[in-house]
Amino acid sequence: MRVPGSDLDLRLVGYFTVVAEHANFSRAAAVLHVAQPSLSRQIQRLEEHLGVRLFDRTPQGSRLTEAGRAFLPQAQALLEAAHQAELTARDGATPREFTIGYVEDLVITDAVRRLRHRHPTARIRTRHLEWNDAHALTDRRVDALVARAPLPFPAGRLRLTELWTEPRVLVVSTDHRLAGKESVTVDDLSEEVLPQCPSAVPQWSDFARLEPRPDGVPARSAPIDYASFEDKLDLVAEERTVLILAAGDRRPQLRPGLTTVPIEGIDPVRVVLATRSAEANPLINDFLDAWSSDKPAPRGR
Repeated sequence: MRVPGSDLDLRLVGYFTVVAEHANFSRAAAVLHVAQPSLSRQIQRLEEHLGVRLFDRTPQGSRLTEAGRAFLPQAQALLEAAHQAELTARDGATPREFTIGYVEDLVITDAVRRLRHRHPTARIRTRHLEWNDAHALTDRRVDALVARAPLPFPAGRLRLTELWTEPRVLVVSTDHRLAGKESVTVDDLSEEVLPQCPSAVPQWSDFARLEPRPDGVPARSAPIDYASFEDKLDLVAEERTVLILAAGDRRPQLRPGLTTVPIEGIDPVRVVLATRSAEANPLINDFLDAWSSDKPAPRGR
């Protein structure tokens, strides 16, 4: 049994709508990234299949025939229906809910917008988390987490996919001896004190404090504990400590009396997408595709 319309090639229909839009085979070929002779052959195939001529060639380009004008709205509706059918099938095969966590000042708006456009019927939510929330993924409060690595909590059961990298900077008071320098190295920080974070895993603390150091001398520790990131910035403004952050973290710029100095010769921060290692949610791959289709500038909000 022959299914009506099943022999119609949607790719050729798409070519037809582009030629109709531009009224010129050369311009349409450039838009479609195909050679003009090839495009002409594809349109000829469509005309042979339909049994009608769709375009008349003119000195100015091409013009729709009466049959072409009649076919155009149907062709556009056909392509839109095919697109919606694809979205419906994809959403029917994927979970209807997906929650994306993010921390600090990281911005995920554009990637989330693209994901929602691709899955318009899915319930896609975002959730800002504390930087050291160790259980958001394992407790399934979020399905994915955008964060800076190394993570401050154990990541053995997580899968990390790098999104981009950011160089690191030194955050100091505007009156600090290193303020205004073009850049600094680890050696320049030998006399500086750095805050500790006992709740973070050693890998995170070592990375944040630039340990171990080439000379083997441990970093000096600030004698005062802190309860929040804002507390750390207060200590920096008071010149009681310095801080090392990703260059993309713009929060220090919101505080008067602070400035940043690039640090040379150290590893950058990796911005990653963290997911449960056994997670099979296909929306994760689509979210990664949303990042790769337009990688963000390495900066924060």
